[in-house]
Parts: sequence; C-alpha cells; structure tokens
Amino acid sequence: MAINASIITRDTDKMSAVTGNIYKSVFIASQRAKQIAQDTKEELTQKLADFASNVDNLEEVFENREQIEISKFYERQPKPTSVSIEEFLDGGVAYRERETE
Repeated sequence: MAINASIITRDTDKMSAVTGNIYKSVFIASQRAKQIAQDTKEELTQKLADFASNVDNLEEVFENREQIEISKFYERQPKPTSVSIEEFLDGGVAYRERETE
C-alpha cells in the first residue's frame, strides 16, 4: 500500500459516509493510529535492543551504523494517522458499536 507521507487535505464527507458520523469516524481512525504507533514502537524497540550496551558511561557510547540505518528507516515511514485514515477509507478497519440499553 503506497501511502503519501506528506500532509494532505481529507474529505470529511467521505470519512463520515462510512459510519454516518464524522466524530465516530475520526475516533475509529484515531484508535487504529494508536495501535499502529504502539506496534511500530515495539518493533523498533525490539530491533534496537540488540544494540543495547551494559555500560552506563557516556564517554563509551559508540555510533553503530546499523543502528542509525534502522532508526532512519522508521523515521521515513508514514505517520500512523495517515496509515489509519487510508485503511479506514479503504474499508480495512473493522469496528463494532456498543449496544445501548
């Protein structure tokens, strides 16, 4: 899925057409963005844990080329909100409404 990483204007009518309510649509997309951000953070932390050092001395911190490349890769990825809105508009986000009594 090719997602534009830059900021673009979204059509609120398209977003509200999915659920019938713009606020509900934004809430669903924001919850999905939180999930994406959390998954990405866990993945990055797991990859960078291999480079963790047991030394607490600031003078002995070494720059690792692989570590820098991994960090740059994650920085270039599109924002979680952009990904979640695209998924939501494409129908890739499953949601359910609570039953009111």
